[in-house]
Amino acid sequence: MPSFGKLVDKAWEDKSAAEILKAPPSALEGLTEKHDEQLAAFGIKTIGDLAKWKYAKRAAALADLADTDK
Repeated sequence: MPSFGKLVDKAWEDKSAAEILKAPPSALEGLTEKHDEQLAAFGIKTIGDLAKWKYAKRAAALADLADTDK
């Protein structure tokens, strides 16, 4: 099983990717339960929801494209 140590809080390090996707956003390193509340206002209750959120996808695509921008 891969290690997610630098991506998630310590309590989630030994969990599978499937378990982590069902976790609240605060399971990600650097996010808190306050972030869970704020993201819930957008219908984001899990890390999986956040990964599928169209605005997160758009931001990731722009960041990828920026690497090729001259």
